[in-house]
Amino acid sequence: MKKISFPTAHSVLLIIAALVALATWLLPAGKFDELKYDKEKKVFVQIKTDQEIVYPATQKTLDSLGIKINLSKFEDGSIWKPVGIPGTYHNIDSKPQGFLEFVKSPLQGVIDSIDVILFVLILGGFIGIVHYSGAFDAGVSRLAISLRGREKLLIVFITTLIALGGTTFGLAEETIAFYPILVPVFLAARYDAMVALASIYIGSSVGTMISTVNPFSAIIASNAAGITWTSGLYGRIVMLIIGTAFCIWYIIRYAEKVRKDPSKSIIYKQKDEIEKLFAVKTEQIKFNWRISLILIVFAASFITMIVGVSMFKWWFMEMTMIFLLAAVLVGIIAGIKEKIFVETFVKGANELLNVALIIGIARGITWIMDQGAISATLLESASGVVDGMPKVVFVNVMMFLYAGLSFFIPSSSGLAVLSMPIMAPLADVVDLQRELVVNAYQYGMGLMAFITPTGLILASLAMVNVTYDKWLRFVLPLLFWLTIITMLVLTIQIYL
Repeated sequence: MKKISFPTAHSVLLIIAALVALATWLLPAGKFDELKYDKEKKVFVQIKTDQEIVYPATQKTLDSLGIKINLSKFEDGSIWKPVGIPGTYHNIDSKPQGFLEFVKSPLQGVIDSIDVILFVLILGGFIGIVHYSGAFDAGVSRLAISLRGREKLLIVFITTLIALGGTTFGLAEETIAFYPILVPVFLAARYDAMVALASIYIGSSVGTMISTVNPFSAIIASNAAGITWTSGLYGRIVMLIIGTAFCIWYIIRYAEKVRKDPSKSIIYKQKDEIEKLFAVKTEQIKFNWRISLILIVFAASFITMIVGVSMFKWWFMEMTMIFLLAAVLVGIIAGIKEKIFVETFVKGANELLNVALIIGIARGITWIMDQGAISATLLESASGVVDGMPKVVFVNVMMFLYAGLSFFIPSSSGLAVLSMPIMAPLADVVDLQRELVVNAYQYGMGLMAFITPTGLILASLAMVNVTYDKWLRFVLPLLFWLTIITMLVLTIQIYL
């Protein structure tokens, strides 16, 4: 009998899309009324199913609607999305998603995520041009030689740096750009591609999970919960140090085992295939002025992207422009002829088309859930589960509920503004600090991000040609112990 292989990321996502579509037939559709702030007219608008009600933009309006958020958070733009209004959940006409909607979902997902897809394709073209110039191989070979005997520092440095990006400005989708660069470096250091994947993806996941000043989770969730974002900050910093250190230890433990005995690698059977994919060359290549200048442009592109996102609120359009411009500049420096440049750029983009399609299909699942209107139903059910529980049970169950909710509402800011006005007041009932609900939201959503197919993991796996089952085999022990650590920290914080 032929051995059954694990399905591709595309098939996994389509299976999930089918199950979500089925759920829209089984679960009642529902909505919360939402309140949005009209900055131009300086009024609040309550969005109901069949009408909109305008209120004066005052603190009294917020209090009357049970929204315990300071008016200034709306006025200064800290909360820029409509927030859910507590106690307004109501059923609406069922919106079951059938076969046609299922077929349409990946196409709609591609349309909705075209900015991310375009970024990925342009990035692929840029990487292709740099590879063609020979500068990439030269840089990797030089770095591999300089790291001999100090390979562990590569894991510590990359994981820590990306975790810091995650905790400060939500570095996540942008990490797609790092795989073509860093995987060859890890391979040259005699690690496997799983170590590179783990350092990048786990670094990003643990950083965003334990966000300290990330405006898209910690700050917006605190604002929506009616507290300042500095509430609980020191506890999150301690948790960030503990969580990141544990993840680094776990990755190094696996990495050193693989370096000493490559057959211990979870993806050992793919070793030759992956090394061929990333064209690893370990011999030292002589530098010249062209290679040096190209590497400067190469590094400057990523530095510019990080600075732009973190300081100037750039998004995918600006990031894509940076890599398109950098590709042209590298082509000029390397003296690549126009026809060869276009062919090489298109070939590089084509190599990441697989990743782009995965991103589109994953976004399509979110579209089905939105069309079926089941997210609010799940949130209402979750709030009923934790209402009135003992403190310790409350905060830990809240974390697991947020983990489940994040599967259906993968947007960190979207889940925060929808759920916090509803969930945060439940902490008052059990005499608990509201910042613990914010922490439970972050930790639960972050833990799920390690494995949820509707998130970024399948696109990341496609970048290194690793299947989902191999990733689960690697990450589930880490996720188990990280969950235990998180529960202990949340429990301790109750009494501090």
